[in-house]
Amino acid sequence: MTFSTNPLKLVMALGRQRRAYFIGTALLWAVIHSTPVVFGLAMRGIFDALSGSAGAGANAWSFLAMGLGLDVLRIGLFVGGVYTWATWWLEMTLHVRNSLLRYLVEAGGSRRLPDSPSEAVTRFRDDVNDIGEYYEYWCDFWGFAAFAVAAFATMLAINPLMTLLASVPLALTIFLTRLLRPHIRNARRLSREATSRVTDFLGETFGSVQAVKASGREPFVLRHFAALNTVRKKRALTDTLLTELFRSVTDNMVNIATGIILLLGAAALKDGSFTVGDFALFVTYLPRLTQSLSFMGLMVVQHKRTGVAFERLGRLLVDAPIEALVTPRAYDLEHPQAPFAQDLPGIEPFERLDVIGLTAHHPGGARGVEDVSFSVGRGEFVVVTGRVGSGKTTLLRALLGLLPRDAGSVAWNGVTVTDPASFFVPPRTAYTSQVPRLFSDSLRENVVMGAAVGDAEVLGALELAVLGPDLASMRAGLDTEVGTRGVRLSGGQVQRAAAARMLLRGAELLVFDDISSALDVETERRLWDGLFTAGETTCLVVSHRRAALERADRVIVLEEGRVVAQGTLADVIAEAPEFATLLSGEREEARHAGRVAAGESAAVG
Repeated sequence: MTFSTNPLKLVMALGRQRRAYFIGTALLWAVIHSTPVVFGLAMRGIFDALSGSAGAGANAWSFLAMGLGLDVLRIGLFVGGVYTWATWWLEMTLHVRNSLLRYLVEAGGSRRLPDSPSEAVTRFRDDVNDIGEYYEYWCDFWGFAAFAVAAFATMLAINPLMTLLASVPLALTIFLTRLLRPHIRNARRLSREATSRVTDFLGETFGSVQAVKASGREPFVLRHFAALNTVRKKRALTDTLLTELFRSVTDNMVNIATGIILLLGAAALKDGSFTVGDFALFVTYLPRLTQSLSFMGLMVVQHKRTGVAFERLGRLLVDAPIEALVTPRAYDLEHPQAPFAQDLPGIEPFERLDVIGLTAHHPGGARGVEDVSFSVGRGEFVVVTGRVGSGKTTLLRALLGLLPRDAGSVAWNGVTVTDPASFFVPPRTAYTSQVPRLFSDSLRENVVMGAAVGDAEVLGALELAVLGPDLASMRAGLDTEVGTRGVRLSGGQVQRAAAARMLLRGAELLVFDDISSALDVETERRLWDGLFTAGETTCLVVSHRRAALERADRVIVLEEGRVVAQGTLADVIAEAPEFATLLSGEREEARHAGRVAAGESAAVG
């Protein structure tokens, strides 16, 4: 998407999230940052009283008491300001992250991340924090602005010439801000991108540890990681250097301004137009005034950084308006949250699925499926088969809405499905991909996925998925930790655990994408037998294994993304000679596996 929305408008819209907290926080910090104006007047009164320049009715002690009382007040306000700011900041960043995740999970249409999951994590973390920091500037802005106006007006009233000359170095901060602004924004974007690449590489490496070790590529991985970190270090250093250069120069402008006051104030003190108290007031105000102007400059810098943050978050939303992140939502965090309750749609019993002229291609590529049509009736076992790269997985993903379709339609019980991604979910359908995803958690949690089900139901699903015998050999049983992406399980165990997760959903239509590829022939036979023994089951399966093909009510053969044969196994063998060759190869592979297994048994015997 093209980012054109003003970040100021977006953060103001986000400010409606718990508006009372935001306004209260801004008011508290406005008082905290503006009260030093009174403290400067107290310093002036103290020094004038000590030098004998003060008027009647006031003494150094009264001004000292005023200054100390002001400090005590500011400490109390500071405690309240920290509490309200922390409360609001946490809810605001939670809201942005919640809105982002909610849209990615629940929005209509196919959800496809533009970058890797690790890259998305950096956006959830760093870019949302940048938005939070911009809000912190806005909470402080009103106090700093009020102080700057009041202090400058007071100094002008005392000595206009000295005030204007002392302001020249401060004006340089504005020039420096305009000079460095585009460089700081570009440096922040490059730094974020470099950090994302490091995070992305870490995620991919941790998920492929076994492949790296098996190929002996550890030195190469480490060298590449070091190279990525070198780039990240350079870009982060540039980003930090520009920011700190701006901060250090503007902060040191106060020393130049103080020097001007010392030079001009000496003559003014002699002719009596400038008192010691006036000098104390100028010296008290100048550091704070310089800090206020420096703050304004840094706020402009943060404005640019926030624009980068919204731009990156907008890319993650893909096709959503950026306003989806800032629309207020009630969370009621002060009270205990209600337990999670799964809200499943009420549906009519499944009768028929019709796929009509489905066409879909991978983004940026020509591979896909063209004009595919078929149907699945209740209680049927339909198998989609073909050579590697023929479009089997693409067909399933486009049908389920996981991949955008270019043409065609899908109908459920005769009614066209307009948003497959939101429609084809439990209890209508359940899907297991070709490479199932397990989480670094217990086997139980990977199967239930937050559902409120008992162990008996979990064990039943595992038995149905032919994982019962394997479970018996696991010391921790259902509490066995499967590791990152199921690394502690075998390939077949990962696929059967994913199948158990799918079976526990109680869906009307079960969609398997080549789940039997890591299973031996006997385990696969038991899996299909168990499914159909348990009750009426409707399955749409991608497979090239004979156990599935012989059981199929209908076989659909794909070749280069098109249906070349459809019917019973006997029909498609007669209709598609290429498929018969493929099936012969699969049969020979099964015989070889059987001979190997028999040899291993004989050796053990």
